[in-house]
Amino acid sequence: MKNFFFSALALSAATLTFAPVANAAETAPSSIQQTRLTFLDSQSKAVENIQQARLEFLENQAKAVDNIQVTRLEFLENQTKAVDDIQVTRLEFLENQTKAVDDIQATRLDFLSNQTKAVDNVQQVRLAHPDSQSKAIENIQESRLEFPENQTKAIENLHETRLEESARRNKTSLR
Repeated sequence: MKNFFFSALALSAATLTFAPVANAAETAPSSIQQTRLTFLDSQSKAVENIQQARLEFLENQAKAVDNIQVTRLEFLENQTKAVDDIQVTRLEFLENQTKAVDDIQATRLDFLSNQTKAVDNVQQVRLAHPDSQSKAIENIQESRLEFPENQTKAIENLHETRLEESARRNKTSLR
């Protein structure tokens, strides 16, 4: 870009230096003005070309900067998505661990609850055993106490029957 600009300036300077001298010797004053106008016209075109080249260069740089920024933004978006994915994965892992711990604790509590129930059942059985033994002993004692009473009643019934029998015999013998 710079080379093009300096080349154009050098050419313009050379043209300015030699052209008027050569043309002045050959031509009249009107052709000098025409030459000057042509020279100015060519210089204006050269300046316009230089400006156009500079504008194209700046546009290309602006496009390159835009492309770089788009690429950087895409990279940052991808990194953000990756970080979000990692965080989601970590949160899922922690949730799964929490659920596993909760399940383990629930299992342990169920086990302890079952053991407590079993101990309570054993204690109820142990407490019920002496009660049933006491009832059995009471039943045995009642049976033992009832036996002599029953024997006494049986003996009394026998005596009554004998007395009645003897009273009937006495009545029949008296008749």
